Amino acid sequence: MSQEEYKSIAKKHEPPGSVMKNCLKAFLVGGLICLIGQGIQKFVMSVFDMSTKEASNPTVAVLILISVILTSFGVYDKIAQWAGAGTAVPVTGFANSMCSAALEHRAEGLVLGVGASMFKLAGSVIVFGTVAAFFVGVIYAIFGIEGGH
Repeated sequence: MSQEEYKSIAKKHEPPGSVMKNCLKAFLVGGLICLIGQGIQKFVMSVFDMSTKEASNPTVAVLILISVILTSFGVYDKIAQWAGAGTAVPVTGFANSMCSAALEHRAEGLVLGVGASMFKLAGSVIVFGTVAAFFVGVIYAIFGIEGGH
């Protein structure tokens, strides 16, 4: 079977998708995740008498915890299948990716399975983040922009 024949057969069996419908689902679910994060932040600010800046770290930690728990029970993946890119909100999407890699390779052991699989994914994120931060720092240095807030 040639590649063109395979593509035509696959296209016939592919479910029809609406771009607008997929965008709306992604927008709603991504917005809901952000709304939950905002609610957690407001809760932390009111209960622990924190400023917005102080409450940001506990908020991120709780969102990561929720994402990992939902991934562990297989719920996050079902939501992601329905919502598509809406679940790729940076913190929760990355936590889901890390947890999924760990769960998938746990039978291979803690170091060579869980650790190695998680850092295959995390390594590229860390490298690109570091390189981007370097270039932003160079631009700040060239133009004499102060980095403080």
